[in-house]
Amino acid sequence: MTDDLSINPAKITDKIIKFIRESIKNTGFPKLIIGLSGGLDSAVSCTLGAKALGEKNVLVGLFPYGQLNRDGLTDAKLLIRQLKIPDANIISIDIQSLVDPILKLDSSADKIRKGNVIARVRMILLFDLAKKHQTLVLGTENKTEHLLGYFTRFGDEASDIEPIYGLYKTQVRQLAKYLNIPPKIIEAVPTAGLWQGQSDEGEFGFTYKEADQILYLSFDKNLAASEIEKAGFKKKVIVKVLGHVKRNKFKHELPFVLE
Repeated sequence: MTDDLSINPAKITDKIIKFIRESIKNTGFPKLIIGLSGGLDSAVSCTLGAKALGEKNVLVGLFPYGQLNRDGLTDAKLLIRQLKIPDANIISIDIQSLVDPILKLDSSADKIRKGNVIARVRMILLFDLAKKHQTLVLGTENKTEHLLGYFTRFGDEASDIEPIYGLYKTQVRQLAKYLNIPPKIIEAVPTAGLWQGQSDEGEFGFTYKEADQILYLSFDKNLAASEIEKAGFKKKVIVKVLGHVKRNKFKHELPFVLE
């Protein structure tokens, strides 16, 4: 097992705040907009955006789908109150009336396809609002999700600025504690909220802690699977984690471009 995933949250916070400020400096867009799900990653990104630019310069999109994941919506509002983001900066749109007509086009669509439609509709709204209010879109992707390919292309992966892209999920949780994110959000079961009862780790078949350690040893330390096993990890978990990476590798290679 490895303890090398511990971070200096104060140093990381300062680095990310500087990154956000420098990223928008010459764009002509002095504000940010973020789709706030109520989950850990969006809560951390939103908090960092508010620290970098001030709460008045952060707009929040709340895009619930009917009654799905209402706990996430409650948690998002909890964070908004804590950050003191002005009511005028909050845009709430129930996307069910937008999503359902698309889903009715093909009754054979499984829950993965339905979830992808939900994620992409949210991002269409977010980028349209960014255009309307002359802001940049603040992303929420972490390093674990990126390496595992656990995202919807042209959905939750789409953004203009990615502040926590270089942090593994367990590192984002460390940062969240430093940033005083509400404990309810930190302790919640990670979910994309795309269907009833969905959880990230339930889909994976392994925990984020296991994934982060194995991914760190594989990508940061360049260890082979056999060497990772010698470090104390179960072979079946290593196979699951690295298999997930391999299956979704194509997401990082598209589009194919002829120059």
